[in-house]
Amino acid sequence: MNVEQTLYWPKGLPRTLDVPKTSLFYNLEVAATRYPDKPGIVFYDSVISYSELLDQVLAMAGYLQQECGVKPGDRVALYAQNCPQFIIGYYAILRAQAVVVPVNPMNLADEVRYCATNSGARTALVSQELLGNARPLLGSGELDRIITFAYADYVVAETDLNLPPALREARTFVAGDGVVDWQEALGQKLQPSAFTGKYTDLSVIGYTSGTTGYPKGCVHSHSTVMASVAGSAVWRGGSPAFAALAIAPLFHFLGMQGGMNGPIYNGATCVLMQRWDRDVALKLIERYHVSLWSAPPSMIVDFFSNPDLANHDISCLSKLMGGGAAMPEAISAKLNDEFNIVFNEAYGLSETAAFILGNPIERGKRQCLGIASFGVDARIVDPGTLKELPQGETGEIILHGPQVMLEYWENPEATATSFMEIDGKRFLRTGDLAYMDEEGYFFMVDRLKRMINASGFKVWPAEVENIMYGHPDIHEACIIGVSDPKRGETARALVVLKETAPVNITEDDIIAWCKEHMAAYKVPTQVSILDELPKSGTGKIMWRKLQEDARSEEAGLV
Repeated sequence: MNVEQTLYWPKGLPRTLDVPKTSLFYNLEVAATRYPDKPGIVFYDSVISYSELLDQVLAMAGYLQQECGVKPGDRVALYAQNCPQFIIGYYAILRAQAVVVPVNPMNLADEVRYCATNSGARTALVSQELLGNARPLLGSGELDRIITFAYADYVVAETDLNLPPALREARTFVAGDGVVDWQEALGQKLQPSAFTGKYTDLSVIGYTSGTTGYPKGCVHSHSTVMASVAGSAVWRGGSPAFAALAIAPLFHFLGMQGGMNGPIYNGATCVLMQRWDRDVALKLIERYHVSLWSAPPSMIVDFFSNPDLANHDISCLSKLMGGGAAMPEAISAKLNDEFNIVFNEAYGLSETAAFILGNPIERGKRQCLGIASFGVDARIVDPGTLKELPQGETGEIILHGPQVMLEYWENPEATATSFMEIDGKRFLRTGDLAYMDEEGYFFMVDRLKRMINASGFKVWPAEVENIMYGHPDIHEACIIGVSDPKRGETARALVVLKETAPVNITEDDIIAWCKEHMAAYKVPTQVSILDELPKSGTGKIMWRKLQEDARSEEAGLV
């Protein structure tokens, strides 16, 4: 359903948006011109003004061009945890008219090599604790230059905040043999050549997680990323008066857009965290009057489970947004009832530079992906026949819109299988199962590949997880499918209990509760109580890893 057919539409908003035909770098230039003395970044109480941010971006862009030989269209890798250098490096690469290749800081040497060689990057910006994974690429000739840095160089103010270990480490790296000191590069104060880029130029190649085969590079232009940034800002009422908490990883589009590009587009302040710490987040929200926070549900669940919450004033927090996984109904109700905060769910992928479907602020629905946003055509099709399905029927989401990526980098086969054409439009196949209600709102069912077939009944893990979050003693839950001699497949629940849970609670107690709250075929027949669930760099529970571990266990491989 496209925006013209959506029965409900936010009051006062246009159905289509005239997206600025400018580069992402221009957003920083505008913010620095309008608000030169305003904090652009707050990093554990250390402040960088917008004018200082722009100056450092220009100096690094000049160095990339003049000393590293970076030319328009070249790819430059950016391999670091959340830090000011990531933001400076990102915009410096764009100012040099090159393409940002953000690399997951959890990646190890072979994965870094793949991203560098597949993208063709010859220069990389790398934090010192990750240098050991990237430096061998200099010796092999796969990289020409690495600019490296210590996070501690940007922690200059006194702070009572608990710093992540990497921020407490002084510089230990040794420059030379292709490795350049970040501070020395900035110190040369080289200026970039005149900007001649276009909004249609490539801006970012973001690699997917690569759960099957090698990661795929999602190719975005300034235009596609800007469509998502501007669309989210208008949809949610972005303002320079806001301060945004940036904790979702910046290498991923959720953090990149919600924690960096969005605030800079709005001229807002980015309150940056490197690693998740709910106590630090609580202090930062109160201290800097954070009003906007985009985060995965798992982070929000943990934050609002903090027993110290009652001792702090977080009334400033007015916009809480997220996606990537459904917010459990019990947590959403708690936010609304106890804190008067409405969690605004949206939907997006790396392939859409994040935001593409969104709940209207004034009329959102819980457990809902939202409606098609500005200029977007979203439909539900049968994943087998690719025929469009009527309202209420579950099928695969397909998307057409200005923020959809151009292609997968150097992967025509994956590009061909991920796109389809209907009514002369090019649609992205998402692999996500959902249905659309009578008002044009989309509701996620699950990933196409995640369904459990229990005695012929379809069990959707996300649905079971959502119900289990209503258990008074469950903090986190993940459902996977395992073999069953009678049912073929059955659900296994992996749960983490709340700190307040009784010490004598058992797996059987949880199964008994499930039998009272869901249909018999959905009830997990196995429950494992764990200390923690593995999470990705973006804070999502790694259900694929848990699923693969279970299958390896069944096959006797572990």
